[in-house]
Amino acid sequence: MVTLSTEQVSDFQGNGFLIVRNLFDAEETGILRAAAQADSSFENHVHDIDDVDGCKAQLVLWNEAGENLWGAVARSERIVNAMEQLLNDEVYHYHSKMSIKQPHIGGAWNWHQDYGYWYQNGCLYPDMASVFIALDPTIRENGCLKVLKGSHKMGRVDHDRYGGQTGADPERVNEAMKVMESVYVELEPGDALFFHSNLLHCSDQNTSEHQRWSLICCYNTKHNNPYKDSHHPGYQPLEKLPDSVIKKMSSKFFAEETDFWTPMEDATTGAGKKSNS
Repeated sequence: MVTLSTEQVSDFQGNGFLIVRNLFDAEETGILRAAAQADSSFENHVHDIDDVDGCKAQLVLWNEAGENLWGAVARSERIVNAMEQLLNDEVYHYHSKMSIKQPHIGGAWNWHQDYGYWYQNGCLYPDMASVFIALDPTIRENGCLKVLKGSHKMGRVDHDRYGGQTGADPERVNEAMKVMESVYVELEPGDALFFHSNLLHCSDQNTSEHQRWSLICCYNTKHNNPYKDSHHPGYQPLEKLPDSVIKKMSSKFFAEETDFWTPMEDATTGAGKKSNS
């Protein structure tokens, strides 16, 4: 179980993000990577998100942290306890997603804040965060995340449609980049990035010959229960699981009845479409 230090919590509060190396060990990361390739749900429910150049980022998204490997990750004590330290409240699972960039054709993501999307879902406060878990080496060449250090302190920036995606106001982003440090978040498999919902972040195209699969688990705080219904859930108590469960769930894939995201239900992230790949 991970317990963050006072310094780590302070870094998150000041920078809007925190990198935790080896959050998952080599065996666990191998289990996740193998399951991502073996679980047919990812192939069957992936959607393409076009960038301005016509390249395609891919996304598979689900709300329920269920009785499967992916639910075990989202409910693991190492993640949930860390989130509760960082957000200073009980948290619940908002949703999870697999972000995929295929070799050579994996598309970019515009600068955006997650709260730029989630605000529309009735969340009054930006007291929300995500953890980005690298399943593959995540470097500049294959489109690692780029974050604007301290940008969560700006508050919510206006978002609109730019190309095939929803992104932050380019004028405001350009001005912020003049006074804030851009950080490329390069990760090894098993490393994780915790980041605030108001942190401006983006990622470039995958120009390499290597794939980039990343699992992202997102959380909301109990006191921030949405005031209206949306395609993501309201507060419900989250049953934490011991970290050891992950190694016991290697073959426990999504159930057939799992509900996955479809662009027709939610176009806040991007005007995605069912992948033909």
